[in-house]
Amino acid sequence: MKLFTPANIGPVTLRNRTIRSAAFEGMGKDNNPTDALRDYHLSVARGGVGMTTLAYAGICQSALSFKTQLWLRPEIVNPLREITDGIHSYGAKASIQIGHCGNMTHRSTAGCLPVGATTGFNLYSPTFVRGLTRDELKGLAVKFGDAVRTARDAGFDCVELHAGHGYLISQFLSPFTNRRRDEYGGSLDNRMRFMRECMAEVMKAAGSDMGVLVKTNMRDGFKGGLEIDDCLTVARELQTLGAHALVLSGGFVSKAPMYVMRGEMPIYSMTHYMPQLWLKYGVRWFGKFMIPSVPFRELYFLDDARLFRKELDLPLVYVGGIVSRENADKVLDAEGFDFIQMGRALLNEPDFVNRMRDEECHRCGCDHVNYCIARMYSREMACHKHLHDLPPRILKEIDDIKRRSRDIR
Repeated sequence: MKLFTPANIGPVTLRNRTIRSAAFEGMGKDNNPTDALRDYHLSVARGGVGMTTLAYAGICQSALSFKTQLWLRPEIVNPLREITDGIHSYGAKASIQIGHCGNMTHRSTAGCLPVGATTGFNLYSPTFVRGLTRDELKGLAVKFGDAVRTARDAGFDCVELHAGHGYLISQFLSPFTNRRRDEYGGSLDNRMRFMRECMAEVMKAAGSDMGVLVKTNMRDGFKGGLEIDDCLTVARELQTLGAHALVLSGGFVSKAPMYVMRGEMPIYSMTHYMPQLWLKYGVRWFGKFMIPSVPFRELYFLDDARLFRKELDLPLVYVGGIVSRENADKVLDAEGFDFIQMGRALLNEPDFVNRMRDEECHRCGCDHVNYCIARMYSREMACHKHLHDLPPRILKEIDDIKRRSRDIR
């Protein structure tokens, strides 16, 4: 049984094979860390995880989607150091996901017209988008390296480069969002150019003492996006570029958001917390069409992930639908993956790892109604089972989703 054995990500040794995934917490304030963010990650470290990952940290202002997101810059090194010191005190390692949201933002958070691979309009935000110039791309690649150096100063052991889910690097990789006619567009080899430049800066900055994970798609999850063969090519390139481990995921936030998480998006819960009336009612009217459901099942990425395990030699992190000790053992022992990542399970039970250690048949209490995901766009991520003052209409929506999920199964 590998679950509770030590393992390495590059130069970093984890006490076991579990990682808290970079599921966006929504616990920052004015792009700075907070006590709530610290307390949550310390609870997961105390709960036995091998490494916990702070999510979705922007490398610069134009990278930011939310005010509750971290902007990884020297000014927040000291409060981040409090978090990493606390994580280390419980025996866990600390990682931070770095990325750029590209076209998934607004002028109010990015401080400029949103930028992306190609000029156009992002209906999902909604906003106009300006295509990045060659010089800007070179500068952004350098900022990825700067973010790694800041992460080291803040005490992080690893960084996770976000190259999936339809954010900026992924926007260059996908033909859906990359319609450029220069050396950054066209063939897949050209579309990987920006990723290569970012990886070169990240690996240089990581040096010999930091682990580098990359979150990459196995499919974009919709017709016209990347499919398995192209994503395997991307993964092989990341292996060649020196990544210490790959996190195998899928989905595209502006086209197939529930492909990432599976299940149904609770639209009323999402809009209940939105302050803008136009957005609140727009999403209520059209949300079901913009965010179609994708049925949840345990280990929902496993079939695709097996193909990557067969083709790649570096450590691979499985994420997607791990809810029990049985799931964890299957992925690690029977399927040959090196690590597992969990998000919703560790929000529902921050001590899930310790409970798997102590109870061989333990299964977490997450019911995957995605209330936690729905509210993170406006406030901190939270499991509905931990809250006691939810409005009756939200409670009804949660019960209805549970019923529909049982009917599907």
